[in-house]
Order: sequence, then C-alpha cells, then structure tokens
Amino acid sequence: MDEENKIIDQLILKGAVEFAGVSETGEPLYNFTEKLQQVMPELYREHLNFVNSKLMALWEKGFIDMDLLQDSPIVRLTDKAFQDQEVFQLPEEDQFSLNEIKRILTK
Repeated sequence: MDEENKIIDQLILKGAVEFAGVSETGEPLYNFTEKLQQVMPELYREHLNFVNSKLMALWEKGFIDMDLLQDSPIVRLTDKAFQDQEVFQLPEEDQFSLNEIKRILTK
C-alpha cells in the first residue's frame, strides 16, 4: 500500500491526479487530469478502457444514455439512474460506478 501511495503522491505532484473528495466510507477520492496521458500513458489507456467498459455496461442496462456514433459521446443519466429500487439491483461495483458518474455529472 505504501508503494501505491507513493505513486499517487507523484502523480499529484506532476498534475496528473487531483483530490476530488472523500467517499461515504472515508476513503479519499481522486480524479485523473488530462496530464495523465503524458505522465503515464499506460495507466491512461487502462483507465480509459475501464471507464468505457463501465459506461457500456450502464448504457446496456438503461442507466445512462449516449450516442455511440459520436466521436466524443455526451453521457446523460436516465430516469432509471435515480430510481433506488433499480440502482440497488445492480452489482455493487456497478452501483459505485453509477454513483461516481452521478457525482461527476451533477457537480
């Protein structure tokens, strides 16, 4: 864990990561900045692939809407994303992803 903290600290110092707040469990939350692509291209690609897979899963389940034919699709939350009974049926990892998307889009 110490090695992970050192990497995060270095990314913060290089401007590739910024503090975003604290989770409900008290864990610090971070956002990647555009500088990540230059500082750690492999991590940038992995993160982009991860985010895209989560977006696709939530899109397929009807929690978000986006036009996949656009180069940079605009992501919108659907009504279903705000229905607790629907959200609670998602696997915990997808609930976390949806909550992060909500946090980002409703800033």
